[in-house]
Amino acid sequence: MGTREVLELFGGFALFLYGRQMMCNGLETAMGNRMKDVLKKLTANPFFGVVIGILITVVIQSSSATVWMAAGFVGSGMITLQQAVWVVMGANIGTTITGQLIALGIDVAAPMFVFVGVILLMIWKKHRYVCAGEILAGMGVFFMGLDMMEKAMLPLQEYPGFTSAVGGNFHPVLGMLAGIFFTMLLQSSAISVGILQALAASGLIGMKEAAFVVFGQNIGTCLIVVLASAKTVREGKRVTWIHLCFNLVGMVLFTVLCITTPLVPLLEQLTPLNPAAQVANMHTIFNLATALLLLPADKILVRVSDRLLPGQEQERREKQMPEKHLQYLISKGQFSAGAIGSSAIYFTQLRQEILRMLEMAQENVDKAFWAFRMSDEEAFSEIDEREQYIDYLNQEISRSISRRIVHESNERDTMMASQYFQMTLDVKRIGDHAMKIAEYLHILEGKKISFSREAHREMEQIEQVLQVTFETLGKEDRGSAKWLMRVGRLEQDIDNMTIAFRKAHMERIKKGICSEEACSLYSEMLADFERVGDHALNIAQGMLEMDMIA
Repeated sequence: MGTREVLELFGGFALFLYGRQMMCNGLETAMGNRMKDVLKKLTANPFFGVVIGILITVVIQSSSATVWMAAGFVGSGMITLQQAVWVVMGANIGTTITGQLIALGIDVAAPMFVFVGVILLMIWKKHRYVCAGEILAGMGVFFMGLDMMEKAMLPLQEYPGFTSAVGGNFHPVLGMLAGIFFTMLLQSSAISVGILQALAASGLIGMKEAAFVVFGQNIGTCLIVVLASAKTVREGKRVTWIHLCFNLVGMVLFTVLCITTPLVPLLEQLTPLNPAAQVANMHTIFNLATALLLLPADKILVRVSDRLLPGQEQERREKQMPEKHLQYLISKGQFSAGAIGSSAIYFTQLRQEILRMLEMAQENVDKAFWAFRMSDEEAFSEIDEREQYIDYLNQEISRSISRRIVHESNERDTMMASQYFQMTLDVKRIGDHAMKIAEYLHILEGKKISFSREAHREMEQIEQVLQVTFETLGKEDRGSAKWLMRVGRLEQDIDNMTIAFRKAHMERIKKGICSEEACSLYSEMLADFERVGDHALNIAQGMLEMDMIA
């Protein structure tokens, strides 16, 4: 294997990776945050769940990426673990199509895919054509890279050391270990299966040995995802372990079949002049038969994953987390921008984190009223501590959104990121006004100012309306037009009340019931109440706009 072959091998590998990334980018740009809605609708039953897994894997040419995407969706609560099982089974079937296309000689048409894709990218500027062009061009580059690697590997038949490692009458276990090793080394079952097809076509390896290598390749692609999920949440890990269990069952089953039945000779007779097709057929039968066998056992696989990864470990980790932390928007183990499903996962986590921040701000508003009415100094320290947490979340969330916008290529998702950024600021402002209301307690104590009973009753009325406003923001039907109208009416009620209460307070001053200092302080408090209502309405409007964008 000379210098030219080595360069072609590395060049082909680079083209393969770039082509796959182009396909991922094209699909991610086309779907973006809508990916979660597509998955929710199409995973309503096992059949459609398997189909969507097949389609995504065919488009992006990576079962590992599809499984990793499903793990991220489960970890973010977007789909259930059982739905992810169906997608995983579809991903395993979808990855076999690559081998079938290679066996059919699609590499001959790869330059045409690149040509058509580039034409779409350069001539048409519409979003759908640009995405389609990137996917087509990426598919062409993908198969061109795979073809280059296969041709670069052919001179290895001259090296006895290599042929003894992958060919000859070795033990089935060694064949499976070789498949696992090469798949993990190349980080792709598509590459390793394609190379195995090239080796079989050149006569370097027989079908009897290649079958066990195929079984090992299916395990290798699972281990890639299992290792990658080491730092992700427990629910995401369960998806990757189900993927591994799925293929382990298939490996055991087909190992027994190959040893005890004439399965391999039958496949050889099916396409006697095309060894590459024999390898592809074994890969397809392995995954298709395993999926059909285990599809009715999806609930059993879910229970097995629960036993493999008990929840106590996750609970212990959460208890050991630092005092201030991002609970949902977790950077480690998360997709980078452009990876398939990254937008849907990111924006779901982002929304959950902002809603968590909103709950803290609401709690501070409630506590601020309590502290003011009851002159509770201890409550003030609790409010101050929670306000620091809100500021921390605002800083971390804003930083995360800023990083995301820099790398975001989808215009729709960029708009959503901007909306979430504004929503975060509105939540922070609510927390700031809650802190100001609590601080009025010190002013009252320091200047010996007291409010009349009427003023306290008016504050209680505003407090009640604000509580209803926050409760409405948390309703399950949030995002609908009727929901926004309810929030708008509540905000208008707060505006009307503040106007009426200012007038009433001026009347009390004229009658000598309240002092001038109390009047100034009370007016400032009413302004804070009004601002809290304004920010709550801004948040509601932002949620509705984002749902319309998505």
